[in-house]
Parts: sequence; C-alpha cells; structure tokens
Amino acid sequence: MSPHHPAADLVLRNARIHTVDPALPEAEALAVRDGRISWLGPDAEAAEWISGRTEVLDARGKLVLPGFIDAHNHVRLGSDDACVQLAGARTLDEVHHRIRSWRDAHPDAEWIEAEALDYSALPGGRMPRAADLDPVTGDTPAFVLSYDVHTAWLNTAALHRLGITKDRTDLPYGRAETDPETGEPTGFLKDFAVRGLSRDGHRALRDLGVPWASPDRQYRRLARSLDDAIRFGITTVVEPQNSLDDLALFERARAEGRLRSRIVAALFHPRGTTGADLVDFAAAAEKFDDDRLNVGPLKLYIDDVVEPRTAALLEPYAGCRHHRGETFYPPEEFGELLTELDSLGFQCFVHATGDRGIRTVLDAVERARAANGPRDARHQVVHVECLDPADTPRFAELGVVACMQPRHAAPEIAGPGQDWAENVGADRWHKAWPLRSLQEAGAVLAFSSDWNVAEMDPMIGIYTAVTRRPLGGGEPWGPQETIDVETAVHGYTMGSAYANFLEHERGSLTVGKLADFVVLSRDILGAAPEDIPGTVAETVVVGGKVAHSAA
Repeated sequence: MSPHHPAADLVLRNARIHTVDPALPEAEALAVRDGRISWLGPDAEAAEWISGRTEVLDARGKLVLPGFIDAHNHVRLGSDDACVQLAGARTLDEVHHRIRSWRDAHPDAEWIEAEALDYSALPGGRMPRAADLDPVTGDTPAFVLSYDVHTAWLNTAALHRLGITKDRTDLPYGRAETDPETGEPTGFLKDFAVRGLSRDGHRALRDLGVPWASPDRQYRRLARSLDDAIRFGITTVVEPQNSLDDLALFERARAEGRLRSRIVAALFHPRGTTGADLVDFAAAAEKFDDDRLNVGPLKLYIDDVVEPRTAALLEPYAGCRHHRGETFYPPEEFGELLTELDSLGFQCFVHATGDRGIRTVLDAVERARAANGPRDARHQVVHVECLDPADTPRFAELGVVACMQPRHAAPEIAGPGQDWAENVGADRWHKAWPLRSLQEAGAVLAFSSDWNVAEMDPMIGIYTAVTRRPLGGGEPWGPQETIDVETAVHGYTMGSAYANFLEHERGSLTVGKLADFVVLSRDILGAAPEDIPGTVAETVVVGGKVAHSAA
C-alpha cells in the first residue's frame, strides 16, 4: 500500500471499465472510499490502494459500466403476482383461458384481477366490453388493467360493485365509456393512468374494496420491483408518478432494507392540483433530499396513448376522417400552467406520445422561457413516440430532455400489424421513436424501461435501440433510427443522470462520484447485438457496497 494515500474500502481489479467519462474513457481498476470513487487507473497500480481491511473484487476481465439509471420506471406500480397474468395473450380466447384457469385455482376469490392486457387481443381493433368478460367471470367482480395501465376493463359485476351507471360515468379513477345507442357503461374505463393512479383515484378504489389498491398489495409490488431493479444493475430508479401518500411505501422499503437502489420520486400533478398542494410538494422535496431517496419533479399529462386512440395527433388517426385525439388541457391553459410551475422552480416530466401532444409541450416550454427567462429547467417530454420532424431540433434549442423507452419501438410491440402502427398509419411510421434523429439534433436522450409496461432489463432496451428488431431476431422496423451501443449505454447512464440533475454524482465512473457500478457477464460493447439480451449483472455495487451478486 502506498504511503501517499489511505487504503480503500473496496478495490475492483482486473476489469474492463467503460467509464462514460470522456476525460478517462477506460480503466482497469478503481478504488472506493466512503462510498465514492477515489481512484481509477491501470490494474498494476491497484495494489497501492489495498490493505488488510480492503474488500477486493476481481472482475475477471469483464466489462464494468456505471450503474444504470432507469429514468422512467414504475417500481411502485410494478407487476402484481396476485393478478391473472395476460402478457402474451393475443386472442380473446387465450384471455378467457387464463382467467378461467386462475378462477379454477382460486374458487373463493372475492375479486378477479388481471394485468397486462394487450389491446390487440380484442377482435376487429375494438376496445373490450363487460360482455367479453362476463362468460368467464360470472358474478365475481373482475378488474383488468391494460398492459400500459392507461385503461381498465370491468365485468358487469364490477360495474355494479363500483356503482358505475349511465348517470355516473365521470369517476375519480377514470371515465367510463358508454354505448352510443343505450348510454349504458360498456365496461371500458379510459384515463385510468391520469385518474386511477392519482391520490384521489387510488383512495377511491381502496375504499371501494378493490384489493389491487390496498397498501399491502402496493408494498408487495414495490418490494418485488425493487428486487428486480437491483438484479438488473439499475442503481438509480426514477419513479415518475407518486402522490404524497405513496412516499411512506419508500420509507418502509428503506427501513426494511429493500431500497437497495437509489430513488428519485416525482410527484403527480393531476388537473385540479392547488397552490396548497404545491406547497406540500415543495415541503416533501425538502424532507426527502438525500442520495437514497429524493423527491421533487412533477409529473403531468398532455395526452394519453396511441393504442386506444387517445393520444393527440396533428392529423386524424388512420381510417378516421376527423378523430385525432384530445389534449388534457387546451394549449393556452397548458402554456400558462407550465409557465407558472417553471416560475416556481419545478422541473416537469410531461407524458406526451402523439405529435400534437409533444408539440403542445414544446410550445409551453418555449412560452415559459419567454416569460421567465431561460433557466436550466431540464423539463422532460416523456415517451416521444410519434414526433413530427419539424419539432426534432426544438428539444436541444429549448433544453428539453427526451425521456424515451427504446423497447416500446420493438416491431412486436408497436410495429406493422400492431395497434400502434395501424392506428398511426404507414405514412407516419417515420415519426416513430426517432432516437437517431434526436441524438443528431443534439437532444439529451434519457433511457428507461417504463416497467411494467415493458421489461425492466436494460439489456432489452439497449438491444432494441441498437437493432429495432424483435427479441429473438427478425426484420427491423425503422432501422434508420437505430443508434450504436455506446450511445444507448450513455442514454441509460449519463443521459439519465443529466436529465435528473445527477450528473455531478452519478452516470459515469469518475473520481469523486458515487461508487455505483455493474459488472456484466458479457462485453455488450463488442458483442453481436443479438447476444446483448441475456447478459446478466453479475455484481452490482451501490455506494461502494455489493448490493447484488448473481452468484
């Protein structure tokens, strides 16, 4: 050990370290003291940092990356093992089979709950109805969430249990669709993400006895998702939509040792949020402000999603003469709102999928900058699924971050034959998830999974960003918008760090930064793209301590 510096708490040796720091792009070893990186350099010098109390990790020549930062990951919403799992069910018959099998195994269940419904399972491109559920659910109320959790599907028994009638369709947890001829509710709920996941909506579902909304089920989902996050090498999770009620769940996870990844929690700002609420939000941001649990950004919606045709498009949906979706706020009102929030110093994450929705957000940011003066706000457009090329350069010009989920662009999720591509129409496919166009225009790309809408594993997101192919191979969709592996890694590390004002603490392996890193089972920088999925986080270190080991 060298007399010139104190011994390290941990030394990583025999590694191929890709630092994501252009000042020192690669290293073979690093040392950690007090949770931070104290040295990076050649393996030959690592011994100088080792004493009898130093923990030494041998990377065995493996690739080491900064810990992944998932910029939009609903760990609190998560996946629920008490639900019927409908992922991959592509026909109504298969949906029925899975529900029937679950019901046979749980004959005494008071509710039938299911998740991950794919809209394309319904015939003819229509939305689901209670009559589609009733044959396999009978008199037991059933509550089914779509894969994107933006809509819910109820059977007749659930409509009765929840008191939804033709005269009561505007609900705290959604808007009940009605039959155009009879006026009766069909069993399909829109705006669930905006209402059902809000503080009032969640409380209403809990008070109505929907088991999915109970605090214990919420915590089970959170704890399970947090275990998955650290297993995938995600050392920072940005949980994008929480109410003040939800923060206690993170406190519990921290107290019980389940919060092994760091958390940034954004607070949901639904329509009707008051000035008093903003004061409470600011107080929460002040209370929760350390490197493990940080609260602060605000989550808003400007439009919904393409699959049920509720995203806001500049031109009508394919096959429609007039329908082009709606924005949740008139553009003038949204511009005023964002200008006010910007003036108060809030960072805003705005859900926008359609080209008109995205343009409305960019217009609002432009208005805020004109009114308040330019500031380093780092407002985010979240999803950026269908972007008009005229708006591509505006991200860099306005300092707006593109928070995107590469996996959503996979052909088997959104491509030809899927609801997304068919609803948008082939003449607009060039607008779909334009990763390369945004990068070349100088936009900051922050990557994420949007779990549980898509797989949490960053390897799957990176593979899709690089290939635009289905998992398992096949024809690419939109190959002109692929990016290289290093750019994709940057999106999952430094891009997401910058997007959340964390670039001085996380996102790269740099002396002085937090010692968050992952040792991968495969060199994804040199591997064939098809070999990236299946790469495992063999060792995950958070703050200089091993938080997960695949062994």
